[in-house]
Amino acid sequence: MRSYVELQVTTNFSFLRGASHPEELVARAAALGAEAIAITDRMSLAGVVRAHRAAKEAGIRLLVGCRLDLEEGASFLVFPEDRAAYGRLARLLTLGKRRAGKGECLLDYADLVAHGEGEVAILLPPEKGDAQSLARHAEAAARLAGDFPDRAYLAAHFLYRGDDARRLARIARLAETLSLPLLATNDVLYHRRERRALQDVLTAIRAGVRVAEAGFRLFANAERHLKPAAEMARLFRGREDAVWRSAEIAERCRFSLDELSVHYPEEPLPEGKTAQQYLAELTASGARERFPDGIPDKVQGLIAHELELIAELDYARYFLTVYDIVGFARRRGILCQGRGSAANSAVCYCLGITAVDPARIDVLFERFLSAARNEPPDIDVDFEHERREEVIQYIYQKYGRERAGLAASVVCYRSRLAIREVGKALGLSEDTVCALAGSVWGWSREPIPDKH
Repeated sequence: MRSYVELQVTTNFSFLRGASHPEELVARAAALGAEAIAITDRMSLAGVVRAHRAAKEAGIRLLVGCRLDLEEGASFLVFPEDRAAYGRLARLLTLGKRRAGKGECLLDYADLVAHGEGEVAILLPPEKGDAQSLARHAEAAARLAGDFPDRAYLAAHFLYRGDDARRLARIARLAETLSLPLLATNDVLYHRRERRALQDVLTAIRAGVRVAEAGFRLFANAERHLKPAAEMARLFRGREDAVWRSAEIAERCRFSLDELSVHYPEEPLPEGKTAQQYLAELTASGARERFPDGIPDKVQGLIAHELELIAELDYARYFLTVYDIVGFARRRGILCQGRGSAANSAVCYCLGITAVDPARIDVLFERFLSAARNEPPDIDVDFEHERREEVIQYIYQKYGRERAGLAASVVCYRSRLAIREVGKALGLSEDTVCALAGSVWGWSREPIPDKH
């Protein structure tokens, strides 16, 4: 049996669509004997980080990709072949999100072509089988064949919808006409078939209706789970090449998140000085201001030790960037204060980033920065809420909006809200939902135990 790699996988990072965590999907793929698995959330790369970690633990490879739903109505799976192509895909998504409102992404086919170098593009079959949808699909396929030579594929599903054989035959004819390879995928929404009930609830919540009223919005069966290679070969009997072709794409798209590294801004430096020399100079000047009666031997030793490690790990530019931002805030009279593990740094104290005097307490610099951790330090700086926007705009102005962004945090349902949303979707009465939600104590950060 040749190998099969599922290339169309939606996680719960596609909000209210996927019914499994990335870690669950990766673990299930490994249990089925897969050599790799893709993550292709809608208009987003958000799920790939957790999937990457899980894949390393499971001993399988992750294909980084995403699903693009374009304004013309066509949908594509896009996979970068290398690090440069991943950068282009990230810029493409940034372009679409900056055009649209919060939580939306607006892209058209011309955008995909403009950022398409090094990308493998897979056209997904239309959701509907009416003449207009089929015509748009054929037109999109013809354009794809011309714009992505040797990197274009047509995807086909077998989802037990009653018309699978007819739809598969039509797509296969189109692929043959355009000399495009046919690719089998299962349009996975959950790792095991038992999650189908949860996926129905998510669909109802997304549509704002009860499950009993969702009708054709729900899928007709529980077939959108990860399947082994033997099962996919059985479903595509006579066209098994479409199944095995998935492994060829996996072999072609070798990009890994391990290839990413941090590149710090090049701060303006005095002529003839390196970033490390300038940082040492600023630290020495700040130390003299902090200790006007003389720098204690203890502090001098700490500064020398820290600067040596900063030089070894090449983090001087990072410290200079934070110093510059804090300096802007202080010049404008904006209240700010460094906190967290950065308080263990004598250099941060001398630069005015933190306010913890290393001469008065025993700081542990390795809590903040250590060569053993092989990751940059975390300098948390709080700015007063009412004037935080001034700092953000300064960063945009100095570095350019295309080189600065806000970090996103993962927002999850808490137990009480989850109970309320699921209760409404299942049609429970308001008093029942309130009673169930009221049984959860505290901040409800923990999930509800299965036994409950």
